[in-house]
Amino acid sequence: MPLSVSKRTVLTSRRATYTTALIGVGGAIALAATAPAIGESGFNTYVRDAEVQTAPSAQFEAQNEPEIEWNSAPISTRSVLGAAGKPGSQDSVSVPALPERKHTAAEPRDSDISDGNAETVAETDGGDPAEWSSGDTSKDDKAKTSRRSNSVRSAFRPDPTYSDQYETEEQLHIYGGKTSVEPPRPILELGRQQYTSGQYDESSTLLGELNPLLPGFAIYGDWRTAVAYNQNNGKDVAQVATRLNLDVDLKITGTERIHAFFTPLQKANIFTRFEFGGSDSIDDFDFQFDDNVQTLFFEGDFGSLYSGFSGKEATFDLPFAAGLYPLFLQNGIWANDAILGGAVTLPARNSALLGIANYDLTFFAAFDNVDNANLVDDKGKLDNNHANLFGVTAFADALDGYVEAGYGLVQGLDDRDDVLEHYLTIAYSRRYYNTLSNTTRLFANFGADNTANRDGFAIISENSLISGLPSTLIPYANLFVGFGSPNPLVDGNGAGILKNVGINFETDALTGYPKLDDTGSNAFGGAIGLQYLFDLDQQIVVELAMVQPFEDDGIGAEDTQFGIGVRYQIPINRAWLFRADATYQITQGLDEDNFGVRAEVRRKF
Repeated sequence: MPLSVSKRTVLTSRRATYTTALIGVGGAIALAATAPAIGESGFNTYVRDAEVQTAPSAQFEAQNEPEIEWNSAPISTRSVLGAAGKPGSQDSVSVPALPERKHTAAEPRDSDISDGNAETVAETDGGDPAEWSSGDTSKDDKAKTSRRSNSVRSAFRPDPTYSDQYETEEQLHIYGGKTSVEPPRPILELGRQQYTSGQYDESSTLLGELNPLLPGFAIYGDWRTAVAYNQNNGKDVAQVATRLNLDVDLKITGTERIHAFFTPLQKANIFTRFEFGGSDSIDDFDFQFDDNVQTLFFEGDFGSLYSGFSGKEATFDLPFAAGLYPLFLQNGIWANDAILGGAVTLPARNSALLGIANYDLTFFAAFDNVDNANLVDDKGKLDNNHANLFGVTAFADALDGYVEAGYGLVQGLDDRDDVLEHYLTIAYSRRYYNTLSNTTRLFANFGADNTANRDGFAIISENSLISGLPSTLIPYANLFVGFGSPNPLVDGNGAGILKNVGINFETDALTGYPKLDDTGSNAFGGAIGLQYLFDLDQQIVVELAMVQPFEDDGIGAEDTQFGIGVRYQIPINRAWLFRADATYQITQGLDEDNFGVRAEVRRKF
């Protein structure tokens, strides 16, 4: 059978040579390669039709070549596709030999190519492709075949050498001794389990042959218990508190599922606890129970559903969610809430005109359970049942970095119909000179509301230095400045816009652990800290933080605040985690400082 070459690229570098050939053999494709070639400047050299070109290492362009007739010479299957069959087998396949090539003075011979220390050179595809197709009969066929066969073999690394007895454990060292990680299993699993392998039963095609059912039911989550002693805003309490997070998941297909989330051991932000010490302790056990669902939604992909129902492969992906679903944007700073409504995403798009390699667009809406700081009743309490929410958010790989942007509109209803608030955000992330990683975030909110003037604007700059131990030792400095009253779009925990600036700005969502003012209202400041991850098996964080108000507007901090915090975490095993925190916070003008110390164990399942 005549064989044809569809694409061919020859790469050379200072340290090694990389040759790839995508060879069409009927419907099969074989990839043959040696070590990758990356030039000293980060560019690769590739050669096409006796013309040397250079291109960025991630931007090779495919070139078309005419059909080429080949003779074939047998070589070991493992040289092309790896050992097919039992280890140590010597199965062979008929693989095309390269055509005769005319070497130039600038081109290395096979012995040069196999030398890993060869200098960077350029290689040319000598001769006219038309000559290759017609064949050159002026030379001895046997000599041609020998040269071609040697040329093919020189492009491959030597075959693996196996001992007389195949050892499975020995093969793990090929991958650095890595083994599969067995995660904690859910407390209940029915049907198709998650993260498993092996032979599965044939799937039902109730939703179509192109969208087969993969039914599975699981209950998983975590259980947190902490002991703490906190002095927070004048309250002095020692306690043991616990909370249970339960995720209930019904998987229908590979893209469709129904998901619910429960927090049965708490009501709102009051957790089941036993207070046993402190001047403000109740010295009693307080049991809290809530069987209300916190999230309940269906999510899927219109493309997969279309494929199943129509019997035709969809040419699009259109994921969506509907119900009481979580909205989490800008790392939870701009949005962190469960809202009742729907969302749809246009994923993995690109724009050559704008130079955007990849972007997503998500449109969302909610008609209840909208937790916004400007939605308050006559008594000053938040009212999340009388508003609509409409918005769009975008994520893009652009401008040599990563861009996040969003717009949201909060529309009050009934007694809250005087609220019409606009929310804008944009963020840009990039690494500079392999030294500094920075994310700069802007937030703005403006419009009509029923709480006088609550417009606001904030800038948050998140920075980390690339140290000599870039994966484990991370110095960071997160800075902010806020004007007016900057607010998140929605937040179900009542947290402010500064919740992620540092560990001194976040509570523990369990024991009432103290935090610095996180509103960012007419203030500036930040957090400077150091994070160390040891051998990626534990974490310690030490941080200093400050909030400096420049106007007393009755919303944020009245006086300067300082805080020092420490956090330590270590996994006991793959299911249990231990965490400890301590903070001391000074507020000028107050008689008592805030402080807290706590220890927590978490069981994942």
